[in-house]
Amino acid sequence: MKQSIAINGRECLLYECGEQPQVLLIQPLGEHERSTIDNEIALIQEAVHVPFVMVALAINDWEKELTPWHDPKLSTRKEVGDHVFETLDYITEHLMPYTFERFGKLPVAIGGYSLAGLFARWAVSKVECFDAVAAASPSLWIVAWCGFSDAHEVFTRYVYLSLGEREELAKNKAIAQVGNNVRWEYDHLQRTIGADNCILEWNPGNHFLDNDKRLARAFAWCVNKLTACSN
Repeated sequence: MKQSIAINGRECLLYECGEQPQVLLIQPLGEHERSTIDNEIALIQEAVHVPFVMVALAINDWEKELTPWHDPKLSTRKEVGDHVFETLDYITEHLMPYTFERFGKLPVAIGGYSLAGLFARWAVSKVECFDAVAAASPSLWIVAWCGFSDAHEVFTRYVYLSLGEREELAKNKAIAQVGNNVRWEYDHLQRTIGADNCILEWNPGNHFLDNDKRLARAFAWCVNKLTACSN
């Protein structure tokens, strides 16, 4: 069942996939993803064997609301990085309490594609309320990512990472660092949360291919990890 609802004045899409959901999925949703999210949800349902609920919160300014700090090599908008905590606070103070009141307290997987994947991975170094991360083609090219990750504990149980095989071949040298940074991040996660609790999958193609399929695999992996003991 799909609903468009307002949570504390902000538009969200709520997908209730089965009775008595066992996992809550949270995804920042850009305007460009509205045409693919229905297929993403269908693919997740095919890949998991438990009911779940997804809440996708509308993102009006993709760069401003999801980028944790300003990268001068890739953006001239100096206000980028000033609003990311507002997005995180909305999720933890409004979206999650609303969902828990309606469905009960559930394990939570936060995830997204591109900048939303970066946001999800950043978020679990800031708060302790997420149980898994689904970071599909995350924008870990952002300047100083490895230093940030090394200096901050990871407050989650499971992390899924993926990347397209051609993403590190981008002409922009800053963005082309994504391959090295994702490999570094995967090694870092294996050391900090354990090799059985993280994964890095490589997909064919560049950054702009099959985002719904890649994100569905990411969320499905998280759901299956979080419910493995109950199956």
